[in-house]
Amino acid sequence: MDNEVKQETIPPYIPRDDTVTLIDLCSSDDDSDVEEHVAERRYNSVNPVVGAKRGRDTTSSAALDKNNAKKTTTTMVEGELAVVLPEGFDQSIPPPVNLTHAFTADPCSNNVFSNMPSGRVGSCKQFWKAGDYEGAPGGNWDLSSGGFDHVRVHPKFLHSNATSHKWALGAFAELLDNALDEVASGATYVNVDMLENKKEGNRMLLIEDNGGGMDPEKMRQCMSLGYSAKSKLANTIGQYGNGFKTSTMRLGADVIVFSRCPGKDGKSSTQSIGLLSYTFLRSTGKEDIVVPMLDYEKRDHEWSKIVRSSLSDWDKNVKTIIQWSPFSSEEDLLRQFGLMKDCGTRIIIYNLWEDDHGLLELDFDADPHDIQLRGVNRDEKNIKMAAQFPNSRHFLTFKHSLRSYVSILYLRIPPAFRIILRGKDVEHHNIVNDMMQTEQITYRPQYGADSYVKDSNMSAVVVLGFVKDAKHHVDVQGFNVYHKNRLIKPFWRIWNAAGSDGRGVIGVLEANFVEPAHDKQGFERTTVLSRLETRLVQMQKIYWSTNCHKIGYAPRRYKPGNGYSHRDTSPENDPEGFAPSGAKTRASDKFHSSSYPSHHRGDNGVSGKDSSMYLQEELRREKERSKALEDEVNLAREKIEEMSKEQENLVEIFTEERDRRDGEEESLRRKLEEASNTIEELLNKIRKLEDSKGSSWRR
Repeated sequence: MDNEVKQETIPPYIPRDDTVTLIDLCSSDDDSDVEEHVAERRYNSVNPVVGAKRGRDTTSSAALDKNNAKKTTTTMVEGELAVVLPEGFDQSIPPPVNLTHAFTADPCSNNVFSNMPSGRVGSCKQFWKAGDYEGAPGGNWDLSSGGFDHVRVHPKFLHSNATSHKWALGAFAELLDNALDEVASGATYVNVDMLENKKEGNRMLLIEDNGGGMDPEKMRQCMSLGYSAKSKLANTIGQYGNGFKTSTMRLGADVIVFSRCPGKDGKSSTQSIGLLSYTFLRSTGKEDIVVPMLDYEKRDHEWSKIVRSSLSDWDKNVKTIIQWSPFSSEEDLLRQFGLMKDCGTRIIIYNLWEDDHGLLELDFDADPHDIQLRGVNRDEKNIKMAAQFPNSRHFLTFKHSLRSYVSILYLRIPPAFRIILRGKDVEHHNIVNDMMQTEQITYRPQYGADSYVKDSNMSAVVVLGFVKDAKHHVDVQGFNVYHKNRLIKPFWRIWNAAGSDGRGVIGVLEANFVEPAHDKQGFERTTVLSRLETRLVQMQKIYWSTNCHKIGYAPRRYKPGNGYSHRDTSPENDPEGFAPSGAKTRASDKFHSSSYPSHHRGDNGVSGKDSSMYLQEELRREKERSKALEDEVNLAREKIEEMSKEQENLVEIFTEERDRRDGEEESLRRKLEEASNTIEELLNKIRKLEDSKGSSWRR
């Protein structure tokens, strides 16, 4: 295969010996500077200096490839480096090429410093170990872009960048965000499914929407690092220009994107293919992130190639994508567009990451209509409890079930928009529907002197209440905190009491005044967030102390000096007629006297009959609490027994393994001894033969 292929690069690195034009995808404001620099590079490439320090030489690298038909001439100078002169180096300089898009040479060839072949070698199937490789040594850090220093982005950065996702389901959320943002362009669904890789015989992920798609320019922006047009839009989650890269690389080593964009404003319809392959970059020892791209344009009802330099370069891009993608021909690639309608984007992630046991991190077999995580995120005890307590199901399953997590991922779903997971619609779920005795409190953020205030009128309506399974004393609690409709902190547990205090209290709020972190699984630690957290803890404590007796716990008396401050709204309609009073006062006497009925006070003249009834009620509650604690002890005992059995099994396995190794060592020791004896016998025979020959020679 001819290995000199022009490809997209992010960002560019311009070796002095390479005559292929490069341009920075992220900042190409002045083409004249680029053309001047290209001319300078061309001059340098045809005026080599013997023994000069060289940058990366893709020409000499290609010459080392067994499949490269090109010949080179090597001149050796005593005491100095060899100069490799490529064929045709003395010919006239070719005319300038189009600088509109960025290309680099030779993505399939081996790096001049790397001994790796161009096949799929050196791969690591575990995500957290995939970054443990050195790659090729860095070449010269040439001055480029008009003499300015520049930095390069090594392919290893794709992996380190993706480690921002500690939780694989969070990576799915990023891709779903992109699809939901396409509602503004007419998207009506996003489909997440599992595909079979016919080429390799393994499984792949599909994320597809029927939105507006991406034209060639937007496709390049999508593949670039740090570019985000969404940061300028008010109703979108994306703002860092990093989500697509981190999410796809967290789920698998490689991704191929197909996007079709309808023509607008007199422009023709386009369709583009982009390949971001960590396997390709690592296996070929690349020092920069190289992205092969193919673009097509619809002309006279037919799709034509958008050739940016030459047909030869186009063919090389096709060969590269075919070699490193799940598809075997250009026809197979184009067939993917046939699965779309007039527009949309089809993302296929392959070479999915595996766990330490050689199994895929993603479990496609546990549920045919779900994608689940293996390992520590999946607790079989929680799965059993979810079947028993349906209103606590999302709390118990969102950590390992994509269907459960996605059903609560958005506070609101646009009308008629469908999220389809493995052939079945995900039913949107509002956590408020799992609550009873709900209460609403309006929270207005308190900004510090160091806070940047976008909108001083922002507020959040906090809805909190008991989960409907709370009477069973299930340890469910926490706040679902949304930002711009997107769940950032699922069941955020902010009150960690020593006993059962706070158990069963859940809440929901949309806080657009705090900034989410890059992985959108948490918030940036700011003064505003700290004050919100403090107030939520206070709300939960007051709610618990006021209402815990209604679900079977002993009454609590909240410490004086606290209350709902900045409370603007009244509680929701309560099916049990509960409406706490005295919430605006800080005086402890008023708070307690208004929060509890008279029979809960023991020093103001209650009758003996009332006292007896109260004691009986307290006794009943204590019995229920004791029973609940007993159930917990039994569950803990069962878990300890299971762990003991697992420990015994592990000991047995280790014992068998040790015995097996001891046996192997003994066998090897015997074989070594036999081999030593055989060698000794052979040496003795050789000595005898030499002695006999010496005697014959003397005679």
